[in-house]
Amino acid sequence: MVVGIVLLLLAVLASLAIGSREIEPGTVWQALIDHQVGHHGQDVVIDQRLPRTLLGVLVGACLAAAGTVMQGITRNPLADPGLLGVNAGASLLVVLAITFLGITRPTSFIWFALGGAAIATVVVYLVGSLARDGATPVTLALAGTAVTAGVTSVISLLLLSHTTAVNTFRFWSVGSLAGRDGPGHLATTWALAPFLVAGLVLAVVATRQLNLVAMGSELARGLGVRLGLTRAVCAAAVILLAGTATALAGPIVFVGLVIPHLVRMLVGPDYRWILAVALLYGPTLLLTADVIGRVLVPRDELEAGLVVAAVGAPAMIAIIRRIRLVQV
Repeated sequence: MVVGIVLLLLAVLASLAIGSREIEPGTVWQALIDHQVGHHGQDVVIDQRLPRTLLGVLVGACLAAAGTVMQGITRNPLADPGLLGVNAGASLLVVLAITFLGITRPTSFIWFALGGAAIATVVVYLVGSLARDGATPVTLALAGTAVTAGVTSVISLLLLSHTTAVNTFRFWSVGSLAGRDGPGHLATTWALAPFLVAGLVLAVVATRQLNLVAMGSELARGLGVRLGLTRAVCAAAVILLAGTATALAGPIVFVGLVIPHLVRMLVGPDYRWILAVALLYGPTLLLTADVIGRVLVPRDELEAGLVVAAVGAPAMIAIIRRIRLVQV
């Protein structure tokens, strides 16, 4: 836990200090405790980098929490909002809103993102349940892959036929913290924060039941777990967390896959600890990816979603090699 806090603080400092213009840590600290308006370095920290950093902390925490809950309730080590189609569903309805309604602000995206995430969650579960063995980790992963592929194709067709929506969607689609700086975007982040908080509260409530579900559905039911209610609470948590994160920063994948596995190796199988520590390591990963993107492509910046994907894809291969999928 202490290591996670230290790493997160270092990632926050790097996010505030590193960019097209390097800013000394002392200037960053002074800007945070006693901002002098008109001091260029401090203005950059407060007006541009602080909103972006806060966004990275919230989005990273929520994606990590969503992945933790998904892996727990499905007992699927490959569960992730991006891999199981939740982010894709949120993206589809947001693209429809951009294309046909002309909506461009994240505060307006939120209802479409939540609706798309909810629809995708239901569709993936129903498709996975059609298999002979029901909704197992394997069938859910395959259903999520199929839904994601289908939704991505529809999004591409929409953008090809409505080129005016391309510019709005282009940077948002790969998952990025860039372009989310300034007081206006900070206000947007705070406006959507209640949805994130609600999702986190539901995730925390579900952690005790997730520990029992990990023992197996029959044993959990015998210990008094109401599986239907637990699954509904977990689904609501994932929809709120992943849908809001997608509305704010676009569909960022692999944070929810990699972080729970990393944390589980550090703290063990107790989901109460996994969730708590994941809330530290998720933002650390996303902020680090954002800083790396600024350093690798200083003028244009490489989107954080692409950097995370570059790390997450090999991690997913390693997870598949090391972990035998467990049937629900």
